[in-house]
Amino acid sequence: MKIAIATTDGITVNEHFGKARKFSVYNAAPESIELINEIDVEPYAPAQKGHAFDEKRFMAVGKVLKGCEKLFITKIGDEPAQALKALGIEPVIYSGAVRDIKV
Repeated sequence: MKIAIATTDGITVNEHFGKARKFSVYNAAPESIELINEIDVEPYAPAQKGHAFDEKRFMAVGKVLKGCEKLFITKIGDEPAQALKALGIEPVIYSGAVRDIKV
């Protein structure tokens, strides 16, 4: 299974979807997780809180996540979460070590 992770250090899932500047993409199996690629992105969310859903910015991020079945993040808004699901990507709220992720 191909998954993406919002991480700033490559060790822990520690980033909010909207603030992520990078997503790490892995092949994940029940007994292993292997890094495939790291993709830099323009963060989805502008600096202000309470911003409106921006489809253009979202789709730029969604495009790089294409093919992933799950996205592990520490936090995500309702609208971006629903938009990810519409792309076939299940957002998973998780905070902890990448190596401890089980699929």
